[in-house]
Amino acid sequence: MSRKILVAGVGNIFLGDDGFGCEVARRLLAGGQAFPDGVKVEDFGIRGLHLALEIANGYDLVILIDTVNQGDAPGTITVLDVDTTSSGGGVPDAHDMNPQNVLDLLVDLGGSLDRLLVVGCEPYSLDENLGLSSALEAVVDQAVLVVQELIEEQTAYAGKES
Repeated sequence: MSRKILVAGVGNIFLGDDGFGCEVARRLLAGGQAFPDGVKVEDFGIRGLHLALEIANGYDLVILIDTVNQGDAPGTITVLDVDTTSSGGGVPDAHDMNPQNVLDLLVDLGGSLDRLLVVGCEPYSLDENLGLSSALEAVVDQAVLVVQELIEEQTAYAGKES
């Protein structure tokens, strides 16, 4: 039994380090590796509505790649397991990529999600700027490896369920 997994890079490339998720998704796609059946990787940028619509197609797991403010040193990568419960009804903002807004939109669209992991990176700067800070540029490949390991773990787990 294969699991449907969506890997979604998100962020605004015009706000410096906020483009981190987009860059990680781009490198995953450019890496030339074939992902297991059921795994889709995409750069959603600031398209929150499109992300919610894609999740509504039915995924067992979504791995969201984004910046997170945890109070750590810039460039610190963290994997967060996000509570996916939502009653919907949030004020929709198609450009707001915070996970709760996407989950609210998803519920409003009639969808649901069992599990959401965020591969987050502590930003250095979210000021208007095209390109990542050196602190985040230095850990993009590390984040790619973290995402690849999560995909491997989840697809191996699905194989044991069969």
